[in-house]
Parts: sequence; C-alpha cells; structure tokens
Amino acid sequence: MASTHIDALDADYRTLCEGAGVLDRSERGKLALSGPGAIEFLGGQVTNELDALRAGEGRYAAFLTPKGKMLGDLRILAVGDPGQEDPCELALDTERVALQALFDMIRRFKVGYEVQLHKRTLERGLLSLIGPHAAAIAGVDGSPSAGQAASGLLAQEEHANCAVAIDGIDALAVRTDVGVDLLCDSAHTAELLERLSRRGAAPVSEQAAECLRIEHGRPRYGIDLDDTVIPQEAGLNERAVSFTKGCYVGQETVARLYYKGKPNRHLRGLRLSEQAACGDELRLGDRPVGRLGSVQVSPRLGPIALALVRREAQPGVSVSVGEHDARAKVLALPFPPA
Repeated sequence: MASTHIDALDADYRTLCEGAGVLDRSERGKLALSGPGAIEFLGGQVTNELDALRAGEGRYAAFLTPKGKMLGDLRILAVGDPGQEDPCELALDTERVALQALFDMIRRFKVGYEVQLHKRTLERGLLSLIGPHAAAIAGVDGSPSAGQAASGLLAQEEHANCAVAIDGIDALAVRTDVGVDLLCDSAHTAELLERLSRRGAAPVSEQAAECLRIEHGRPRYGIDLDDTVIPQEAGLNERAVSFTKGCYVGQETVARLYYKGKPNRHLRGLRLSEQAACGDELRLGDRPVGRLGSVQVSPRLGPIALALVRREAQPGVSVSVGEHDARAKVLALPFPPA
C-alpha cells in the first residue's frame, strides 16, 4: 500500500474517531410502505417486532426464506410528523444487493393488505455522518438551536429518527451506532454535503468507514452474509430478531436453533498476519472452517477481517489463510483495543 494512501487512510480514520466524517451512501436500496396495513403486513415478513413501532422509532430486521436463511437485512424507519404517534410511512433501507429480493417479497405478499409500495432509491440521497461530533453537526445534540424532536434524538435507541433542516435543506436524521444518517431529496444531496462540510464534516473514504464497521463487528449483507446464513450464526439475534412476536417467514427454523440447537458457525473477527482478500479460505489444521468476508487494513489494528467460521475455531485459535499460509487469530467481536 503506497505511503500517500496510508497517510490519507490514517487521516480519515482519525477524523472518524475524533471528529466527524461524511460519506455519500446514496447507492443503498430504498423503498417505502404507506397505508394503514403497512406495519401489520411487514411484521409478518421480517424477524423483528413491529407492532409497537411509533413515529420517530425504527427497527433493524432480516427477511428470510421459509427455511430461515437470510435474503437480506434492512432498517425500518417509522416516519411521522412531530407529535404524531402513528407513522405516515415506513422507510426501508437495505443493501443494494438485497433490494430486488425485498421488492419482490413485498410485491408478492402484500396482496390483501392496505399497503402501497414506493420506490425511493433514486429519489432519496443518503449521507452518513460518522464520529463523536456527528450529532452536533447534524443539529441533534441537544443544543438550544435544535428542535424538541431533534434535541432528544441522541437519548433514544439506534434507528430513532426525526425531521431536521440543515441550513435550509430538509432531511430525515437517523441515529446510528456511530453517528447520524441523513436522508434527503436526491436533488439536494450535493448541496447538503456542501452544507455539512461548512459545518465541519470532512469527506472521508469508504475504506476508512469500513475499517470502523469491521472493528465494531457489524456484518454487511452481500459481503459477510448471504442466503446460506441463519441470523443467529451472524450474531444478529439481539439486534434483529424477536422471539415473542407473531409468525413470520422462516420463524420455525430461527426459533428451533435458538431454543434447541447450536449454530455450526459464528461471526468472528480476525487479526491477520498480512493482507488477504475477501473469499480466501480459512483452515484449522487441514480442515476448512470458513472464508474471509470483509477485509481492510485498520490504522489501529493492521489487517483485519470478518468471517463466518465453524464453531471449533474458537476465539484465541490461530488459523491459516489462503494459499500462502498467512496466519490469523480468531477473535470475539467487537475487536478489542489494540
């Protein structure tokens, strides 16, 4: 890796850890559901509980095959006006690779429900503010200038959302685990990016943001997860699955594994002895135990990765990587301090 690239990555990473960086993620898949049957319908399709969802709240969930394998994951945002309890729509945000499966699932099964499906991928921009100063730059840090809804955003759970105006540009602010996401009209994305830069947000590379995501142990569908994965294998039960809700597609397999079984695989972190590539095979002795998913070179930890590995490769075990027998130490997530 060239020294200039390393220097740029180090600077971006430091911005994300100490200030606020901004990244355009408008390419993500975006849909919306409206109508009085939206919550009831979607609740029967996804893994998390939606019945109690109120305007300004959100959930993370997966949608599955009948055999409990993941077709994708998504963020569900209940969008409403201030003081409104019932959302006016559910905004859905997913990895672009999972968008078609989500669209097809909704279109196929919404028959008989009072639900309207809206395409929003091209109509909405998405900017991610990441870092300890993200909330202040977005105006949701509780400062006197923030509106009542905005001032309370930081005190709420991840995926909480509210309408904000940033120097005259309307957006939906969404709490994330590392900052604040802003959804806006796509025609205003570039202008909003400029306004955020004026407020002190520094544009950062996707590579730097990916380093932080991997360190936090957050997998991405299409890289770390695919349609062979059951949510529990990826450590998603706590974040994405309710075991008290009504029926949903794939529930039987998910519940049986949770109550009676043991996953054959677990999502783990790996510290690598040298750079490796997504898809490289992991071996414990002569036995294959998984393949690398997300891989980056962290300024804090060096080469790191996420991988679904068989349960015999417990944290603390060393495995070989790829054809050249690089080594990797298996770690529980999130990654510990350097």
